[in-house]
Amino acid sequence: MRYRKKSNRSHCTAFLFLLSVSTIVLIALIKTEKCIKPVAELQAEHFAQKTAAQVIETTVSDYLEANRFTYSDFAAVLYDDEKKVSAIETVPYNINKVQAELGILINKKIEKLSGKATDIPIGSLMDSNILAGKGPKINIKVSPVGSAQIRIKNDFSSAGLNQTCHRISALISVKMSSSVPLYSFDTNTEYEFVLAENVIVGNVPDISPYNVG
Repeated sequence: MRYRKKSNRSHCTAFLFLLSVSTIVLIALIKTEKCIKPVAELQAEHFAQKTAAQVIETTVSDYLEANRFTYSDFAAVLYDDEKKVSAIETVPYNINKVQAELGILINKKIEKLSGKATDIPIGSLMDSNILAGKGPKINIKVSPVGSAQIRIKNDFSSAGLNQTCHRISALISVKMSSSVPLYSFDTNTEYEFVLAENVIVGNVPDISPYNVG
């Protein structure tokens, strides 16, 4: 009987010890997860945005360099007999053409980003200056989520006394998925590039900004 009591006490003590250790480990893991996840999300989103921006900026820059657009390619300022601005007419064909061509070029490049990766030290995921840049490296991967969305818009802003700047821009929206071990994040970023602009002297009539969805 004494042997059994000692054995039961030993088992009970061992069980309580393991339970205590497990609880401590679980608490430590929860705290570590709360510490790591926000930093991991920032690192992953930064890499996704940087990767997408490099591709889009290069693609748009090459496209604009090849086409050399001017303001007259997208809009025309009309004057009345007194040489006052009477209307501004956009050129829908060219606007739609640019939207379609940019969309095709950008989406082709974006598709190639799938699986692009980089390595960062695990210490960089900790909220600590001492550990930053240290420790074994983990992999961050990015891939596009759907297609890039391109909109062409124009807007008007004051450019000085009795002057109005008419700007025509391309708005490019990209959704990227980035992941590190155990976590995955979605990032939606919008980029704007000026296609053409013109300073108009005189009062500009009320014109609804042209937007292509």
